[in-house]
Amino acid sequence: MLKDNQESFCLLLVDFKQWIPLILLCVVLMVSGCATAPPRNPIPEEIGGSDDIYGIVDVRWWSDEAPPMIEEWMKLSPSVLKNKYSDLFGKVHNYLAISGGGADGAFGAGLLVGWTEAGTRPEFGFVTGISTGALIAPFAFLGPAYDAQLKEVYTQYSTSDLIEKRGLFKIIKNDAAAGTDGLRSLLAEYIDEKMMKALAAEYRRGRTLDIGTTNLDAGRPVTWNVTRIAASGHPKALELIRQILLASASIPVAFPPVYIEIEKDGQLYDEMHVDGGATTQVYLYPPSLDWRQVLKKVEAKGTPHFYVIWNSRLATEWKSIEPRVTAIAGRSISSLIRTQGIGDLFRLYQVSKRDGIDFNLAYIPDDIEDTSTELFDPVYMGKLFDLGYRMGKAGYPWKKNPPGYALD
Repeated sequence: MLKDNQESFCLLLVDFKQWIPLILLCVVLMVSGCATAPPRNPIPEEIGGSDDIYGIVDVRWWSDEAPPMIEEWMKLSPSVLKNKYSDLFGKVHNYLAISGGGADGAFGAGLLVGWTEAGTRPEFGFVTGISTGALIAPFAFLGPAYDAQLKEVYTQYSTSDLIEKRGLFKIIKNDAAAGTDGLRSLLAEYIDEKMMKALAAEYRRGRTLDIGTTNLDAGRPVTWNVTRIAASGHPKALELIRQILLASASIPVAFPPVYIEIEKDGQLYDEMHVDGGATTQVYLYPPSLDWRQVLKKVEAKGTPHFYVIWNSRLATEWKSIEPRVTAIAGRSISSLIRTQGIGDLFRLYQVSKRDGIDFNLAYIPDDIEDTSTELFDPVYMGKLFDLGYRMGKAGYPWKKNPPGYALD
């Protein structure tokens, strides 16, 4: 089995290896006009990408540029900001970013629970998550009270609980090689009204949970302020939050995209959103945003601490690749994802240094020998969770720089 979980997760070369020829056949058939795609009414470019949805304003923006509402935010008076951000104004800040990584997210989940046991886990004023990190993020954001649920999610479910394989003809007529009804049901079970109310309460304290997806029509990353959506009181808020989390974890081709309904001028459109990892593996805020000014506005004390949980190994293993399309494609995309992710870490590090933020990185040790027997192997995930838990409880040795970066 492949040790590189990103490789197996991206191309489904573990459980779904036999599907690759079928997927290629589907592409040929679709090009020749022998198959039909799911009907949709995509939003036109000239009105796409607005920052509101269902009339809830300032809930999303393009992740690769500063939020459009930041200029108005910077004009707010100290008294307004102190009232709005009561738990952040005049205090030391702690931030957390959680990467993608598929089943390897069990490591990050275990690390957080072990960190709780160590008694040193801070409350994070700002949390972001992408892909499997998006599934971890709500539990991490809400704190130790949700540790038991976080452990359940990453140790109790197998591939058959989360996804449904499709046969050849279903693949031809659909938008993915597998269905995600199981994952939808899991989200409905854990992301409930009680959790949404808890998220809304934290938003009113000034804390923020952001989730990243990829708008496939635009080919750009999108940041969603989930806490603001939770606090909106809109009747569709809970379903929208579930859609965002599902979209962030929906690998293109492997899993169906999520179609988010948009209404403009009385007309209904849809946006196609997929895995946030299609555009970035981990993020905090766009480099174009001057966080030093944000810190100054909320009169933050001391040095902010930024923690990155990277749900992957950083080193790659030597592997003799067979001269076949599937093997070459799998290895190539795995390498692309790995190097993209390392680039993301360097960007986060450089922005942290620029803005005077203390950078801390955690990742899966490179010498782990356990392997997965399926896409979501509960035995493998349980071992990875336990490893993260032990390391977190013992006091994780946070790295102060990305791999290969020489500190001054």
